[in-house]
Amino acid sequence: MKQESFDLVVIGGGPGGYVAALRAAQLGLDAAVIDERDTFGGTCLNVGCIPSKSLLESSHRFVEARDGLKDHGVIASKIDLNLTAMQRRKKRIVARVTKGVAALLYRAKAKTFNGRATITGPGKVSVSGKKGDFELAAKHVIIATGSVSASLPGVEFDGDRIGTSAEALAYGEVPKHLVVIGAGAIGLELGSVWSRLGAKVTVLEYLDRILPGMDLETAQETQKVLEQQGLVIELGVRVTGVKTTKTGCSVKAEDRAALRCSHVLVAVGRKPFTEGLGLESVDIEPDERGRIPVNDHFATATSGFYAIGDVIRGPMLAHKASEEGVACVEQIVSGYGHVNYEAIPNIVYTWPEVAGVGKTEEELKEAGVPFRKGTFPFLANGRAQVLGDTVGQVKVLAHEKTDRVLGVHIIGPQAGDLIAEAAVAIEFGASAEDLARACHAHPTLAESVKEAALAVDGRALHF
Repeated sequence: MKQESFDLVVIGGGPGGYVAALRAAQLGLDAAVIDERDTFGGTCLNVGCIPSKSLLESSHRFVEARDGLKDHGVIASKIDLNLTAMQRRKKRIVARVTKGVAALLYRAKAKTFNGRATITGPGKVSVSGKKGDFELAAKHVIIATGSVSASLPGVEFDGDRIGTSAEALAYGEVPKHLVVIGAGAIGLELGSVWSRLGAKVTVLEYLDRILPGMDLETAQETQKVLEQQGLVIELGVRVTGVKTTKTGCSVKAEDRAALRCSHVLVAVGRKPFTEGLGLESVDIEPDERGRIPVNDHFATATSGFYAIGDVIRGPMLAHKASEEGVACVEQIVSGYGHVNYEAIPNIVYTWPEVAGVGKTEEELKEAGVPFRKGTFPFLANGRAQVLGDTVGQVKVLAHEKTDRVLGVHIIGPQAGDLIAEAAVAIEFGASAEDLARACHAHPTLAESVKEAALAVDGRALHF
């Protein structure tokens, strides 16, 4: 078996792993990164964030062309769907971005390996792949293997009609009736895609609300909008089983008749992927949720081993993993690395988009933190009027005494981009007054952030 030695070996080439390897190379470490796939980028770039956003954008444009252009004076006599072309575009984008990651690693002189990684002992990782077997030695090993779709008791995936997001991203035809189990970001995004393209979509959620963990008021408004768009959302439904039939699927739930449909998407969350990694060989024991325990510096209980991203505590977000990858490497090299978890945005790419950063109203109330709230509707924003996207609002939550921004929550056009300003504000400890005093160009959607900040002190000018 071939043997190679490195300063750092990263297991997992997703947004956490490859970014960690890039930062390590920048800081002068001889780094290697291993990924089980033939292409780098992890779930996010290959079968997650990027392909789903491609279909979301394409399906949104389809609906806009069909229903939204008349008001602009653009008359399209016939709008047809070419799903094959839409899927082909998605694949091109995925290929482009994954090749881009490989090019970044090559340029940084980070060694790459494609194959199954197994920890075999202190500072030892074996790789089994198409190009043979390797044994890698390193003083430092970062585990960044990400997550996989969680399963549901009583539901067996068949890779066709009953599947996860991976299958729902690759349908060759529009489902007649898609049942989505789970009303989180993944379920609502993919439900929106296929609803726009003509499917009947029913979303079944066990909880009494959609988008658990996000601001409740914003989530409730999101549900109203999605239902107006045609999604059927049923809350408080406990699915107990799914079976295939001659014509499709049958979904069973407590206290209700079976629901018949053509396809089922199970989107009940994700779980850390550490199966077969060999953690036991170095005495690393996952917790009850399968996560690898780490301290505040991403170090496990075993010297020389670290973990980041979806395999540790915290939200399973690609950008969170990237931040942790950088901080972990900087901690290894300099003794200091930090991630401000209060300033990590969460975005749902439905239409309208939903985004939040910092604390929600519910969290502040539960903690007994005094706060003031300012809101501003996109209906009163000139740029939103021009775009024809006036649904939603910006909400700014600030400490009642210090005025420090504690949370910002947005439902509306380009919420995912607008939330960046709020993340910067929280990162630097800005006040609502700081946001309000900053000059925002006109006409822009960002003016709504300024107005919501003004509204914290009852000074909104345009509403």
